[in-house]
Amino acid sequence: MARTQVGIIGAGPAGLLLSYLLHSEGIDAVVIEARSREYVERRVRAGVCEHPTVELLREIGVGARLDAEGLPHHGFSLRFDREDHRIALSELTEKTITVYGQQEIVKDLIAAHEAKGYPVEFEVSDVELHGIEDRPRVTYRDADGVSRVLDCDVIAGCDGFHGVSRPSMPGLKAVDREYPFAWLGVLARTPPSHEELIYTYHERGFALHSMRSPEITRLYLQVPVDEKIEEWSDDRIWSELSARLETAGGFSLSEGPILDKGITPMRSFVAEPMQYGRLFLAGDSAHIVPPTGAKGMNLAVADVRVLSRALVDLLQHGRSELAESYSDTCLRRVWRAEHFSWYMTSMLHIDPDGGDFQRRLQLSQLRYTASSRAAATSLAENYVGLPFG
Repeated sequence: MARTQVGIIGAGPAGLLLSYLLHSEGIDAVVIEARSREYVERRVRAGVCEHPTVELLREIGVGARLDAEGLPHHGFSLRFDREDHRIALSELTEKTITVYGQQEIVKDLIAAHEAKGYPVEFEVSDVELHGIEDRPRVTYRDADGVSRVLDCDVIAGCDGFHGVSRPSMPGLKAVDREYPFAWLGVLARTPPSHEELIYTYHERGFALHSMRSPEITRLYLQVPVDEKIEEWSDDRIWSELSARLETAGGFSLSEGPILDKGITPMRSFVAEPMQYGRLFLAGDSAHIVPPTGAKGMNLAVADVRVLSRALVDLLQHGRSELAESYSDTCLRRVWRAEHFSWYMTSMLHIDPDGGDFQRRLQLSQLRYTASSRAAATSLAENYVGLPFG
């Protein structure tokens, strides 16, 4: 039997960042993860880091590679009516976003744990949570199949939507919405065709031009929710992207070998409350947002920032106020991000059941946003990231 102050389930950005923040404040923590280190370091996920996320990573000393390799962006384009309408983030908010893959942040945090000797166990199985009301304990099998027991003061569930933490929590109220479309995402070895992100509204469906580096482009297409990836050849993908990203002035889409492709369903989900007894949820274990607003990873970082301060106050100073208010504090920001993500999604995607009325409303909103400084500022403030709670 082992003992730690905080048992952290999941070695994604939420779990690793929480562990690093706690260790930096003198709190013992152990991270356990079902997948292998290679898997979590290669898992392609979000790529847009909000301004507060970047500032936090720099503040704690794990932002060096982000600063060297990340791509700062001062704006992005809303493309509709076959024209670009730029949202000038820096001009409107004096802040930027940085394109830097979630898996790169995971690599940086794992390397930082390794350098300082902070424990992370990969390839564990049969994870179960016990005594979460007042005497928490985690049981699991390690990578060698040996049964382990980890006694904790607190458990942090950072193990994602399909993890064991949320089902272990009684009395949850879940609010859920599934969208009638999905994203087909591709990673291509080709230089980006534009220096900034392009969010495209098109009668054939939404498209997004993004990037991961000066050599790697990330692109998305709206597809039916029941679409099969086998039906999308590389040639079909490039043809559809070209059609949707076309502009009146001409737009040259850079093509190249497709390294990875897959279809992701879209949903909004919130579980309330985010805490019970000595179990606290953070990140995707508590909430999911559609990716249009680029909020998923950033929302996990915001949760963890609040939770780390609450646990330091609880475990070092015996003060429980921040821990008791953790869920309420986080949910205010969660619901703001949920609304923004829904807003971006509903404004830019073609609803198969929406008809001409909805499409005219969408164009009206897009034209207003592009022509009104107040509307553009509201979008920009939410996009670059609101302050942590």
